[in-house]
Amino acid sequence: MRFLSTFVLALSYLATVVDAYDDPLIRLDYGSFQGKYDTSYNLSYFRKIPFAAPPTGENRFRAPQPPLQITNGAFDTDQTFDMCPQRTVNGSEDCLYLGLFSRPWDTSKDVRRPVLVVFYGGAFIQGDAAFTMPPSSFPVLNASTLNDYVVIYPNYRLNAFGFLPGKAIKASSTSDLNPGLLDQQYVLKWVQNNIHHFGGDPHNVSIWGQSAGAGSVVAQVLANGRNGQPKLFSKALASSPFWPKTYAYDAPEAEDIYNQLANLTGCAEHGHGHETLACLKSVDVQTIRDASLVIDAEHTWTTSSYTWAPVIDGEFLADTLTEAVSSGTLNTEFVWGMYNSHEGQNFIPSGLQKAALTGGYNSSTASFHQWLTGFLPGLSPKQIEAVENEHYPAEGSTETIDEYNTTYIRAGLIYRDVVLACPAYWIASDAQRRGYLGEYTISPATHGSDTIYWNRINVVQTSNPVVYEGYAGAFASFFQTGDPNAHKLTNSSEPGVPELQNTGEEFVIVDRGFENVRLAQLKERCDFWRSLGKKIPV
Repeated sequence: MRFLSTFVLALSYLATVVDAYDDPLIRLDYGSFQGKYDTSYNLSYFRKIPFAAPPTGENRFRAPQPPLQITNGAFDTDQTFDMCPQRTVNGSEDCLYLGLFSRPWDTSKDVRRPVLVVFYGGAFIQGDAAFTMPPSSFPVLNASTLNDYVVIYPNYRLNAFGFLPGKAIKASSTSDLNPGLLDQQYVLKWVQNNIHHFGGDPHNVSIWGQSAGAGSVVAQVLANGRNGQPKLFSKALASSPFWPKTYAYDAPEAEDIYNQLANLTGCAEHGHGHETLACLKSVDVQTIRDASLVIDAEHTWTTSSYTWAPVIDGEFLADTLTEAVSSGTLNTEFVWGMYNSHEGQNFIPSGLQKAALTGGYNSSTASFHQWLTGFLPGLSPKQIEAVENEHYPAEGSTETIDEYNTTYIRAGLIYRDVVLACPAYWIASDAQRRGYLGEYTISPATHGSDTIYWNRINVVQTSNPVVYEGYAGAFASFFQTGDPNAHKLTNSSEPGVPELQNTGEEFVIVDRGFENVRLAQLKERCDFWRSLGKKIPV
């Protein structure tokens, strides 16, 4: 198998270079950073580099500030770092660090390699970037020696710490909306200023993420080179982008979130406006975390979505996704969107698949209607009727699902398209130069199923080398060149990744290979949702 022979070749090569590389020492304008070289995987790495000051005290809910100076010798980067505050007792506000790895490079030569920045998922409420060896996504880099790029994993703030909306935040001179997204952008600016020291090319940068990490990619694509924002990358890959409803920062739903946090923390008792916000900036981390969890659980904005999410702030995010796509103003050259056939089912009430009432839902048509009107409360009865009868009838199909006739699959497809598949389709269809769309269909094809081929080394990659090489290899080729077919690893019997705008086709991953499938139903459904973008809002 090609994967095994490539791996053996890599080990043979490793034996010749094991003595050639030392632990790298990098000097930046705010300190020196000691990295490590790993002989097992032939990687140079820096597991912990601060990229911004700790967002504590007055800097809570604020855009990231410049990192503190390292004054006591070289900073040992071979250590883990805390996740940002999340869940019960996890994490610390001192969390704005990144990890970096790549194949070794000759520091005596002026080598410039492509750069990949990866944002983690977790519904904007959890997740972290700390890695052990081999790092996450190593199987993509390891698919072929044709590709050689630098990979960066940054932390970003989550839940209330990263996505607290409201007019009070907007009005404050020391607070910012969407600070979690601003953390990500700050990392991209850090890349522009510093990556050449690590052998990276600041003019050849890709971003990638899965789930909310891919939703982060959508957000960065919306901001990239638009509305006064700098252009910081040229390639973007969004794997199952979790892009929930995006309300205006001062919409009633957003104000309810702010007021609920103030009430749950006891800060509402301090008065209004500045006094309440001052309390929220000074209250104990655990108090914010506990309140954030309560709001998570209540699913304030819909009956089947999450609360913490990007908002339209008029600065970083000036338009909704559907507005930007309708105006054709996205500013990223190469974009690839991915989605999984059944991933909407991860996010809908489980009762929709059961005959008996479970959690307030069952498989009846009436229960489906109840869920749909709760999920999309902004739609009129006529628009709901169009969803039920025209676009997602009780019996229907998709490009890759020959037939469905259950409430559960039907609801899952609606959620999939609104929150995951259509955002992937929209950003790919509006790429400046070339856009690509892919669908992962290998059972169970639920949310996250596809990560088995590219997240961690495992036996599936060796037992199904065609899919591994064709899927992970196409990702690596895209990061390297902007073209998933430039360094194609599968033979001519397997199709490559078609350009969406030119062919109207998507790249489909099936059990033992690939297909190119012309889009009809997905395009029609996504066009329908785009026409209702303001009503959703998305």
